[in-house]
This record gives sequence, C-alpha cells and structure tokens, in this order.
Amino acid sequence: MFNFFDKLKNTVSKTAQALVGNVAEAVSEEEEFSEFVLDDMEDLLISADLGVNYASELVDKLRGQNKIKPSQVKEFLKTEFLKTLEEAGTGKIAYKDNELNIYFITGVNGAGKTTLIGKLAYKFKQEGKKVLIAAGDTFRAAAEEQADIWSKRSGADIVRRDKADPASVVYEAIQKARNEKYDVILVDTAGRLQNKFNLMEELSKIKNVIDKNAPESLRESILVIDANTGQNGLSQAKVFKECVNLTSVALTKLDGSAKGAIILAIAKELGLPVKLAGVGEKMEDLKDFDSKEFIQALFN
Repeated sequence: MFNFFDKLKNTVSKTAQALVGNVAEAVSEEEEFSEFVLDDMEDLLISADLGVNYASELVDKLRGQNKIKPSQVKEFLKTEFLKTLEEAGTGKIAYKDNELNIYFITGVNGAGKTTLIGKLAYKFKQEGKKVLIAAGDTFRAAAEEQADIWSKRSGADIVRRDKADPASVVYEAIQKARNEKYDVILVDTAGRLQNKFNLMEELSKIKNVIDKNAPESLRESILVIDANTGQNGLSQAKVFKECVNLTSVALTKLDGSAKGAIILAIAKELGLPVKLAGVGEKMEDLKDFDSKEFIQALFN
C-alpha cells in the first residue's frame, strides 16, 4: 500500500536531490575536505536554497577537522539538519480542549493561504471540532470567494463581510465563536507585501482585536510559505515576524518543489518550527510536520 511515508518521500524527492544527492555526488569520492571540495559543497548548499549563512556554518564545521570524511557527508548533513529542525521547536500544533482556539494565518498573496485554511478547517472537522473561518482578506473579492468555497468544502462556517475592515470581521468571528461555542477560529489575512507599512498596520489591528477580546485563545500565528519561493521565503518570514509574533510556519506546494530546504534556513535563522506541510492537492493532503520523518524522507 502506498503509505504516507512513501508519499512524503515522493514529495521531497526534488529537494532531496538538490540538497543531499548533488552534494554527496560532488564530494563523497574525495579523500579529504580540501578548500576546493569545501567551496564546491558550500556553493551546492546555497544553490539548494539552504541560505548563505547556514551553508557557510555547516562548511565551517568541516574545515580544519579530520574526524568526518567526505564519504560520511550524508550522515553529517542528516544529523545537522535534524538538530536544526528540532532546536526550532515542536512540530505539533498548539490546541487546548474545551477552549476557543484561534489560529492567525499570514503570508503573501499567492502562497496558498486560503487553500491551507480550507484544508486545516477540514482537518479540524475530521477531528470532530466546530470550526469558524474569519475571512479577513477583505481587500480582494477573490480571496473572500475562495474562503467561502473552502468553508463549504470543509464543512466549516464562515464570517464574511465584503470590503469591511478586516479587524471588524475578526471581532465579529470572536463574538460568534463565543456565543455559539466554537472550538476553532481560522483567521485569513491579506498579504500585500508591496506596501509593508499598510500590511503591518492591518495585521497589527487584527492582532490587537484578538489580544483585547480573546487574549487566552490565540494558539498560533502561522506563516504560510510556498515551497517554490526558495530564499524569498526567508525575507518574507523576516517581514511577517516584524508584523506579528509568528510562532510557526506552514509549507505549501512542497510536492514538485526542489526548494524545500528553505524550511531549514527559516528554522536556523528565525527559530521558527514548521508545523504543517502540504504534500498534494487533496483535502487530506495537509499533514502535521514531523522533523524525523521529513529528514528520513530526504535521506532515504
């Protein structure tokens, strides 16, 4: 039977080749880590979207030591990558039983935010939770339409007010959730990076509404990143971290991407754990992220 691990292995195969295969092929036949070999390895890690700082740090660990040989480079990378993901924090999404749980979802337009919200709503519904979507991206009519479609598909309810102030939509969702005993609110937000000031203002307003009306209920501020954006994802994460206190990352469109290493760069530089990964287009193709499983799939 084609189990989840096989699917994950398939999903990360291009990233695995870029990040592990190419490096191992280039250096493992060498006798020693010469400067030439190390420079080659660093270039390959950077081109696999690991980030300049992290790639340099890894290569520096191999410089001037003689315990690890080039033939052991895969084992070395496997240990380092797992350590990086685990140090960033647990992959388990925070949730409290018998309480309202709010998830603040951010990310640039086109990253797959609304789709992720729909799939996350479906995931919570499958676990028997009562779910409400707050359609906070009121700037784009298409975003609200999409949120509406996903709410129907997932069986979640929705609070939607076209062209209204996003913060007022979230306020209304909190009141409704309280009155009608919802378990989960998923807050969709705009992601217009062109004007950072406006984006920060809007997200701060929404965050203030949550802090004021349901301070104990905010479980996660999740940044949604499209796996294909590579290093761009790191700069996006820095901007959103300034705007809101991010707690974790969700990676979409991992299937077919060779740039999945970006999650390692984000974990290393910003200390943010990945908690969700999109491994396909079906409703059930949003999975809890498991660091060990991900690394196993990369190196298997």
